[in-house]
Amino acid sequence: MRFSAAELSRLLNGIVEGNPDITVSDLAKIEEGVEGTLSFLANPKYESFLYTTNASIVIINQDLQLTAPVNCTLIRVENAYTAFSVLLEKYNTIKSNKVGIEQPAFISPSATLGVQPYVGAFAYIGNNVKIGNNVKIYPQVYVGDNVTIDDNTVLFAGVKIYSDCVLGKNVIIHSGTVIGSDGFGFAPQVDGSYSKVSQIGNVIIEDDVEIGSNASIDRATMGSTIIRKGVKLDNLIQIAHNVEIGQNTVIASQSGVSGSTKVGENCIIGGQVGIVGHINISKGTKINAQSGVSKSIVEQDKKWNGSPAFAFNDSLKAYAVYRRLPELERKLQEIEKLLLEAKEL
Repeated sequence: MRFSAAELSRLLNGIVEGNPDITVSDLAKIEEGVEGTLSFLANPKYESFLYTTNASIVIINQDLQLTAPVNCTLIRVENAYTAFSVLLEKYNTIKSNKVGIEQPAFISPSATLGVQPYVGAFAYIGNNVKIGNNVKIYPQVYVGDNVTIDDNTVLFAGVKIYSDCVLGKNVIIHSGTVIGSDGFGFAPQVDGSYSKVSQIGNVIIEDDVEIGSNASIDRATMGSTIIRKGVKLDNLIQIAHNVEIGQNTVIASQSGVSGSTKVGENCIIGGQVGIVGHINISKGTKINAQSGVSKSIVEQDKKWNGSPAFAFNDSLKAYAVYRRLPELERKLQEIEKLLLEAKEL
């Protein structure tokens, strides 16, 4: 894949400064650029590399003022970071544009596949599965009975989709993730044992969701566990049964959301956050890494920290006091000693 500066500028609606005919065939960071590569500059901290890079083409912001000569061809765009992300996406799409059905793979006679599917070797597609157009199912993926997968969705190697689950358009699920495993439902018995509560619901994943590797999203006891449109989940995340994650919420690695909790839209949840069950998290909430949330958050667009979590600014003040506890204890002892000596006088 080789592109000229002129072709790239048309794609990005940019302006070429330099040789419009120079071509590139690979991508590189600006500090590691070599001849034939394309790079970008968005962070001012890296501007010095613009004047020393050996990359053939560099994408820059249209308002960047040069302070020295450059050896590369420039493409000025409104937002260099966004433009480069567009190119990365197109590059990745071309690179992963697999089509066809590899063997051995099992596809139930009752399953239906849309146009231009890719089914990798050793994949399993169960009864009454409905798969849309341009769906890519990599090797060793399991798709259970009655699953629906909409257009342009990608399931990377080893993904498991249990029966009756529904996946929307443009969903990406990375290797090792399990969708629709049983929720953690057990009824305590008189003798101290636990009786399993059958989990007969499903998981619904709406459009434009991306889920990292080795995550688990449990099916509902009844009804649906729902991941709303635009949600982004990192690796190693646990979403329990009957949870609902609101639109465009992002959750970082090793976090867990317990059963029946509703997380609002546009929330940002840091790594290793634990959220108890049967509570509500308001829209726009930001939860700092390693926080523990034990009750509903009713205020919108607030930041939280700590375990149990409380208002972010209050938590910082409390931590400042906490760090001074030995000093404060010493002062308190001195005051007690002075009071005792005054009392004796």
